[in-house]
Amino acid sequence: MSSFVIEGGHRLSGTIRPQGAKNEALQVISAILLTGEKVTISNVPEILDIRNLILLLESMGVKVTRHEKGVYTFQADEIDTDYISSVDFVGKCAKLRGSVMVVGPLLARFGHAYFPKPGGDQIGRRRVDTHILGFMNLGASQEYDNDRKAFYLHVPEGKSLEGRYMLLDEASVTGTANIVMAACLAKGVTTIYNAACEPYVQQLCRMLVKMGAKIDGIGSNLLTITGVESLGGAEHRILPDMIEIGSFIALAAMNRSSITIKDVAWDELGMIPEVFRKLGVNLERRGDDIFIPEQESYVIDSFLDGSILNVADAPWPGLSPDLLSVILVMATQCKGSVLIHQKMFESRLFFVDKLIDMGAQIILCDPHRAVVIGNDNRYQLRAGKMSSPDIRAGIAMLIAAMSAKGTSVISNIEQIDRGYEEIDVRLNALGARITRQG
Repeated sequence: MSSFVIEGGHRLSGTIRPQGAKNEALQVISAILLTGEKVTISNVPEILDIRNLILLLESMGVKVTRHEKGVYTFQADEIDTDYISSVDFVGKCAKLRGSVMVVGPLLARFGHAYFPKPGGDQIGRRRVDTHILGFMNLGASQEYDNDRKAFYLHVPEGKSLEGRYMLLDEASVTGTANIVMAACLAKGVTTIYNAACEPYVQQLCRMLVKMGAKIDGIGSNLLTITGVESLGGAEHRILPDMIEIGSFIALAAMNRSSITIKDVAWDELGMIPEVFRKLGVNLERRGDDIFIPEQESYVIDSFLDGSILNVADAPWPGLSPDLLSVILVMATQCKGSVLIHQKMFESRLFFVDKLIDMGAQIILCDPHRAVVIGNDNRYQLRAGKMSSPDIRAGIAMLIAAMSAKGTSVISNIEQIDRGYEEIDVRLNALGARITRQG
């Protein structure tokens, strides 16, 4: 197990560029299974989860060509249909959260797919009902395979997937993406209401349209997909990762540092800049860059009636739940108090006990809510020893350690590597002191 050794207390400066968006990459790379023609994707983040997904595709028979860093061509013209039903394949899928995204394309193109309980972060229960009910609405049959510990989805013999109207029980990003991909090759018209409309779902839909899909309502919560016989090749560029952008804003504020974040696709960031402004960060838009000036104090806003600020996650265009961990850490050094409300995952806030050990003033109200009492940089956090339970808690711990007094150690950094590309190298270029061990 690898670890980071972090010497805290160093201010940062310089320029950093965000990687391609992890969540978009998982979707658009899986979508290449919908066609036998070549699909070229650029700005691919070369992180652990994406590398594992690409290896999974290769094991299925997908031809993968890496032209240069972040640029890949995929061709799924010779898929091993026996292998995608094997115990080995289903076992590999169970270890990779992003593998859920291959189910829709496999079901649509080959008529069957296994859906194991997804692995990944230790952040609480993640329902798959939206995916499976969506596939069943399209005409797939479902049964549970006890040997493989997975749901088996298949199109009944002599039938095909057929479009229909459906109202999703939740605006699931991955559920929406999976159903859209399956619907592209279904007969007739599929209407999805309460669809997720995150930029990454929009990007997936735009790529599918380039491949020949017919999708109306992109960017809204009402999508209409008219099925086609087949899809072709395309070229696509992945957006910068908004979660990494938010992490860098929090990092700069936590260390009272001035940095520039390059090429952020500002118009796709939604309310992220405004949330950080409410926490006292005077960030500036400079073209398509974000400039975060050095500040000695970050004052948290209150609501107009004087009540404590509440920062909560919500479906797009609300705040992504992936940013709440880093916002919580940053708030420990702001001036004022804030309630962090993590609505989606019941275990994501449990890492705060490590921050409390470091000297942070946090009240964990329940599995979903924590009150942070900022100390306005009067007391520097103490160094500590921690283990990363998931990607976002891991980067939050790293941010805390970089501002702490003394030397901290974070183990299980494979979780961080799943979502952040060479994060130690990139942050050291800004002036951090991070050493990778193991």
